[in-house]
This record gives sequence, C-alpha cells and structure tokens, in this order.
Amino acid sequence: MPSHKGQHLPNSERNPGVPLSLDWFEQIAVNTPAAERRAATLTTRRTVKKEWQAAWLVNAVRCIDLTTLAGDDTEDRVRRLCAKARRPLADHIMAGLGLEALHTGAVCVYPTMVPAAVKALSGTGIPVASVATGFPAGLMPLPLRLAEIRWAVDQGADEIDIVITRAHVLDANWSALYDEIAAMREACGGAHMKAILATGDLKTLRNVYKASMVAMQAGADFIKTSTGKEGLNATLPVSLVMVRALRDYGERTGVRIGFKPAGGMKSAKDAIAWQILMKEELGTGWLSPHLFRLGASSMLGDIERQLDHHVTGRYAASSRHAIA
Repeated sequence: MPSHKGQHLPNSERNPGVPLSLDWFEQIAVNTPAAERRAATLTTRRTVKKEWQAAWLVNAVRCIDLTTLAGDDTEDRVRRLCAKARRPLADHIMAGLGLEALHTGAVCVYPTMVPAAVKALSGTGIPVASVATGFPAGLMPLPLRLAEIRWAVDQGADEIDIVITRAHVLDANWSALYDEIAAMREACGGAHMKAILATGDLKTLRNVYKASMVAMQAGADFIKTSTGKEGLNATLPVSLVMVRALRDYGERTGVRIGFKPAGGMKSAKDAIAWQILMKEELGTGWLSPHLFRLGASSMLGDIERQLDHHVTGRYAASSRHAIA
C-alpha cells in the first residue's frame, strides 16, 4: 500500500529537536505538594455552564484520539470506530448545536489495524495514529521497535505513538533515552511522533519533567502521559508538570510541542478539566487538535450524552450513544 505520510495533518510544523542539553533539566526541582494543590484548584477556580460547557465539549470531540487497543481488535471493530470518528455525534445533536461538520482528532490503533483504518478514513482528513515500538512495555530490541515504526508508516499511519524505555529514566541514563527517541523520530519519517512517557512508571514528578524535556530535545512532536495500560495513567498533577516542561522548551527554542493525556479519562468532566489545564497554563491557542489530543474512547460516549441533554433537556440512556 502506498504511504500517505503527513497528508492529513492540520499543521505540518515539526519539532527539529536540539542536542541533548542536561543543563536544561538536570537541576530541576518539582514541589509535589504545590503541583497537587495547583491541579486540585484548576476545576474549582473555573467552571463552565450551559452553552459554554457545550462549546468546550464540542472542542473536546475535535481533540479526541478515538482509540481501540484491545487484544481482540478486528478490522470490523476498527471500521466501526472510524465511522464514529467521522460522525461522533447523533444528527439531532448536531442540528441542535447548529453544527454542519465535526470529526475527532484522529483514530489510534495497533499497527496491524492501520490498513483498515486508512481505508475507512480515506478522504475524510482524519489522521490515523498507530502505537508502535513494542507497545505498551517497549521491552523489545531497538532495531525491532524501529522496524515496527517503519512498517506502520509504510501502511499509511500519519502519526506514531512510541513508548520509551522506562529504565533509562529510572537510571538517569539521559543519553541512552535521547539516542533511542532520536532514532525513533528518524524512523517516523514524515509521520508526527508522540512520545509516551508512561508516567505512572516513572516514580517522581522530577523524573516526569526530565523525561519530557529529553523527549522534546530528541524531536518528539507531542509528549503523551500514558499507554493506558499502567496502574496509574493520566493525572492532572503529572499533566501540569508536562505542560510546564513543554512551555519551558518552547521558551528556549520557539517550537510548540503538543500534549496528549491518555488513560483513565472517561467522562465529559475529565474532558473539561484537561482543557482548563491547557487554557490556564498555555492559553487558548493550545486547545486545537494540532497541539492537544485526548487519548480516549469511552469519554466520547459521555460527552455525547451530556450534549444530548443540553439539546433536549433530558438524559438519554448511555446505550443510545454507543462508541462503535
């Protein structure tokens, strides 16, 4: 199958990376209680209601990487997911909101499901994202992980979600982490690369900041919290540290890096909370699919249910808003 690398991406700007610079992060200190307090106040200091809430939820739909990463995935399931990505809200909700067109930010699948997703999304402008590099643990020899990236890109993936070797972070082996991610970035070619840090495995917020900075220095276009398979996935304190790292990187380089929280986010309330984080820390310019994605699947069902209530004044049964 011919590659269509990058043709769907809303912003072709890439992160060129920089040489590994330990002085950017080696002496960093993270006040964990302060980060937790800041995260806890994000949703209490700002609330959105009625039509404003509806607008934030519609924007969340635009930023969702609609995902299926199950051991029993089939091409039929992927096709159904792609149909939901093309038409995420029921017709009466679209009409009630005055919307003519809406789709999710991307569809994210395993490498073997990329061809089915590419075919199902042909002509829609919706990117296909593929996990790779031995997802979710990443405990494979590097040449095999690089080969998996190249294979997924050759099948038509526009975006690649890579996983890092957590041991490099825990051992503070920053040169090994940098070299690994840089090699993955090169293997991605024209496909954008999201670096999954698996923050639940990194032990401390200092490690989260440092791993974020190394990933960006090595050329990651996005940094992503989790695979969704760890015991602890996306949290607001972890996300706060990561977005401050990408803000610091941007101030040093002038390059804007995207952010993707993933794992454990299931509700419309979660969708609003993470958008508030982005707005408070980075501004409204980051509330766009080319800089912000939500890695989720079941979240969309609750968003649709809340928007149905906004339009009709009553809650529908959750079964009326199936994911796929």
